[in-house]
Amino acid sequence: MPHYTSDNDNNTEELAEGSRSIILNICSQLTKGTDLHKVTLPTFVLEPRSMLERITDFMAHPELFINIPSINDDTERFIAVVKWFLAGWHIKPKGVKKPYNPVLGEFFRCRYSYEDGTNAYYIAEQVSHHPPASAYFYTCPQHKVIITGDLKPKSRFYGNSVASLMQGTINFILPSRHNERYEVKMPNMYARNILIGTMTLELGDASVVRCASSDLVCEMDFQTKGFFSGQPNSVVGKIKKESTGQVLYEICGQWSDELFIKNNSSSNNSELLVDVKKLKIQPLLVPENQELKESRRLWSKLTENLLKNDMDKATEEKTKVEDHERALRKEREANNVVWTYRFFDADSDTYKFKLMDQ
Repeated sequence: MPHYTSDNDNNTEELAEGSRSIILNICSQLTKGTDLHKVTLPTFVLEPRSMLERITDFMAHPELFINIPSINDDTERFIAVVKWFLAGWHIKPKGVKKPYNPVLGEFFRCRYSYEDGTNAYYIAEQVSHHPPASAYFYTCPQHKVIITGDLKPKSRFYGNSVASLMQGTINFILPSRHNERYEVKMPNMYARNILIGTMTLELGDASVVRCASSDLVCEMDFQTKGFFSGQPNSVVGKIKKESTGQVLYEICGQWSDELFIKNNSSSNNSELLVDVKKLKIQPLLVPENQELKESRRLWSKLTENLLKNDMDKATEEKTKVEDHERALRKEREANNVVWTYRFFDADSDTYKFKLMDQ
């Protein structure tokens, strides 16, 4: 699999004239606000992995979260969760790329082997294709940490930019000692200047981390770069007692670089919260014998040709998978077959891992 970095320069990309012409042709057929999940995007905009695997970026730095249950102070635990979340955005391929859209029933699974001898496990499943929805579950049993949730992205076309509205919730759960649940709402993603100028990937809008049992909330604003000024990849936030609105800490910096935190109860200057450039990425251990619907096997030929930069062959392989899925959907509809999830159960408007309480 390709190597991913956190260099700031990777947020931008100069498109070749032929590639730009393809995007112009697609955009000429769209109106503002169009749902792009109904549009077939050109292969050269893809990064070589499925969205189900892309979610694992939030588990890439175990040193930031597996020991959170051992923190006794409620506020310090909350800060550690915010730090973990902010450090999950910097991993990406060079340029402005998007992961593959998973097909219905596709799944990705992996294992982690940590330096302290413990293991962790991750599984994700595409539980809906139209509208798209991914459900995922991570657990480190020895450290008693669970990360689970769903992702329901909605893509929109806005003239010279494309937005991915990141709906869904991340749940960071400490099931034993503290019996806490931290609910996380993600910021949105924007690809700017897709028609004119240098393409740029940005995070924008509000994001929230909340823990009801400790009465703490962190309200964050991911700020897009201004036309004439401003730092790219900026984020500011405030950690508050939710019941009173009292601001305890302030956070600022770049999610692709250094982030700082200031304690409002003291006169001290801001301290470094995390420098994501110094973090190492924990490798995934993926089964060699993959089932037909496992992401790396399902998209293997597309990935192979993307890495070889053979876009014609990559498009052909992508089309084969998508055409096969369309045929399966028509067959189910003709036979009135209702799709059932393999690893998750629907729980209201969310999804719960079937073995979570076992």
